[in-house]
Amino acid sequence: MTISKELLDELLKGVERPEDLLGDGGLMKELKIKLMERMLGAELTAHLGYEEGESAPPGQSNRRNGTSAKVLKGQDGELPVAIPRDRDSSFEPELVKKGQTRIDGMDDKIVGLYAAGLTVRDIQAHLLDLYGLKVSPDLISRVTWLNTSTRFSSRSLIKTHPMTALSACSCWGRV
Repeated sequence: MTISKELLDELLKGVERPEDLLGDGGLMKELKIKLMERMLGAELTAHLGYEEGESAPPGQSNRRNGTSAKVLKGQDGELPVAIPRDRDSSFEPELVKKGQTRIDGMDDKIVGLYAAGLTVRDIQAHLLDLYGLKVSPDLISRVTWLNTSTRFSSRSLIKTHPMTALSACSCWGRV
């Protein structure tokens, strides 16, 4: 997909400093939020079978029912996203699943830091410094334990098993 030069110029109109583009309230973060909300809206449209602003097909009781606020933690810090809802609560979004609080990839970063030998508190400080994310030590422990236990339970078993033989010889007597 190619983005036109005119669209880029329009987006970059108010950007004067690097913080305006990459900062906490910058264009990149705002663009990510708006794109996620648009994709979620498209998912709901596909689920309901009609566009936003149109009337529902006859005989269909399920309709749009506003949005609910959710804060996702990711590389850009905390992202407040408006998740669309339907009246029957049958909408299961794929982009941001129900109950999801972290954007894909954050768990991998936490596990990578843990595998590099950082302690839970070091990981917590690292995520705060780099991404502005405040995560609890409990969350880090759960993520690393979940990854470790999943890898352990899904490993392949070998066909041959090692055998250990123990033998001892003891003699009792007086010299």
